[in-house]
Amino acid sequence: MFALVESGSITKMMNGNKGITIGDNQYPAAIFTIWTESERNAIGIYTIEIDNTNLKDEDWYINTSITYSYDSSANKVKGAYGTATAIAHADTKWTQAQIDDPSLVGQAPAGADTNTVRIEGLKTKLIRDVKNQAEGILNATDWYITRKAEKSTAIPSAITTHRDAVRTKQAEMETAITNAADTAALETLYKRGDNNERPLGDLPNLE
Repeated sequence: MFALVESGSITKMMNGNKGITIGDNQYPAAIFTIWTESERNAIGIYTIEIDNTNLKDEDWYINTSITYSYDSSANKVKGAYGTATAIAHADTKWTQAQIDDPSLVGQAPAGADTNTVRIEGLKTKLIRDVKNQAEGILNATDWYITRKAEKSTAIPSAITTHRDAVRTKQAEMETAITNAADTAALETLYKRGDNNERPLGDLPNLE
């Protein structure tokens, strides 16, 4: 991305895929690939430098749009993100004022009160994901349970041990998610290291 700076202000932004007219002068698209940065700067065109310092993982945060500015002291055009907003880790519930608000009629479920969830937080979604993952793993060995019930065929000890381990780890993971103090703590639980392991751990698979 490039920016045209005139009288100290950014007046135009461009991808550099076509020519540009500046005042009475026309320049071909080739200036964006053939000219040096200093040559483009001489006519007021700058390569935009993006600062990703405030850019955060969108699984956990809502990033701002990029704000562009011309730094006259450094003679550069920079783009930077503002402070990201953490996605709520806890559920947001209906308030009585919202339930009674005529402009929100029909939005609250029938019988809603101040304990009714309006917007699910990350914890609710993550715990549901863990439950679904555990169910998927257990489903693969459910046929042993069915066979035991219908034919009285013993369930192999390895299967029983595996299913117990899945349930135990599921409970541990759900507790860790529930006890996380905030969104940053949740992000830490899920962040994998160089060994591909994470503080939250993973549900065991049958070996």
